[in-house]
Amino acid sequence: MGMFRVAMIGGRPAPVTGAKELGIDVVLVHQEGMYDPAIAAHCERIVHAPIDDGPAILEVLRPLHEERPFDRVLTTTEPAGESTGYVVDALGLPGVTEATARALRDKTLTRKLLAEHDLSPVRYRTLNSAEDATEFLESVGGPIVIKPIDGAASLHIHVATGTDEAVLAWKHLQEAGITSAIGEEFLEGPVVSVDSFSHAGRHLPIGYSEYRMNDRFVEWEVSTPSRVAAPYLDQLRELTPRLLDAVGLTEGPSHSEFVLTPDGPRVLESHARLAGSGAPELVRRAFGLDLARMMLTVPLGIDELPLTSPEPIRGAAVRFFTPDPGRIASITVDEDIPAVVRRMKPGEVPNVFLPYLETLLDVEVGAVVIKNEGDEVPPLLTVADCTSGYVIASGRDAADAVAKCDAVNDMIRFEIA
Repeated sequence: MGMFRVAMIGGRPAPVTGAKELGIDVVLVHQEGMYDPAIAAHCERIVHAPIDDGPAILEVLRPLHEERPFDRVLTTTEPAGESTGYVVDALGLPGVTEATARALRDKTLTRKLLAEHDLSPVRYRTLNSAEDATEFLESVGGPIVIKPIDGAASLHIHVATGTDEAVLAWKHLQEAGITSAIGEEFLEGPVVSVDSFSHAGRHLPIGYSEYRMNDRFVEWEVSTPSRVAAPYLDQLRELTPRLLDAVGLTEGPSHSEFVLTPDGPRVLESHARLAGSGAPELVRRAFGLDLARMMLTVPLGIDELPLTSPEPIRGAAVRFFTPDPGRIASITVDEDIPAVVRRMKPGEVPNVFLPYLETLLDVEVGAVVIKNEGDEVPPLLTVADCTSGYVIASGRDAADAVAKCDAVNDMIRFEIA
């Protein structure tokens, strides 16, 4: 039996590899068919409950907690943020509370708290009708963004420059079943993110990344350390802890996104979890700190949180393949491709977002082709549509890693029927 015990709620995959060797027993709470059964090797047991239902999770965990208490209840998946907070509060454990999880999910609440703390001024308004949207647009006097209050993964984001566009955006949201939205002034500039780790209320900014995205704000490439963020690094390292204090975060990983406007960095949104899209692996490659390991070890006192933000040792990037939508007629991989290439077998369904990533940790450049001939490529409307495969690379710096990804991307060709 390990010295420590934690419950992990959801995750694709749940970041629990190596927990046993560290003396940590993990009880994974998940939904059947939503996880890779191989994860069981790293768990004390797996119990089933809807991961977005706090009372249901508490019901399966409480008897286990009474037999042998959990030291922490954790999640790194967005849909389980508030439900995990509910359990953390009910069991009286340190961690991300339900209030903090809600403050980060509800974009109007995030903006309200930032305004109260005199941080990152951005004009915003809750919208309940097309009239609200057009009134807000007129008051801002420039382009606005209209998006779901609790949106994630770039879904349903609309930019409106005139009243017609604002009305149309509202219509699209209503058709998608979204009845209230947030309007924000459009922030001009590149988007960057900061991956941080907190312990006992102290926040340590670690990695900083930038993106390439399509016209629907779907980020199809992440690279670190960010070149565009470098001139703003001092400001970002000051703003990130103040943002985390404002929402009441005290412990664990966080991922905060900023727009580098002509007036300085402005908060776009933040999350009390590890970043998606393979970002923790990029941080490990570029900064030498393993956020997934730290999520388990730092709260339990196995590893100490470093005192100062690390300097980058290398660069890293991940790029998703972005073939045109349609049915795949053929996939060609060049023979002299400078990468370790993995292919998913036809008919095999990936039950993690980045399959085979764990087999590429020590590989300089790796690529994974997920789709096969006859499969459909969806239009790229959200990050979740990045399902054709990916390439991940380390380099001397971020630009070198990006160049390696680009070269490999060009040597894997998807012919669409």
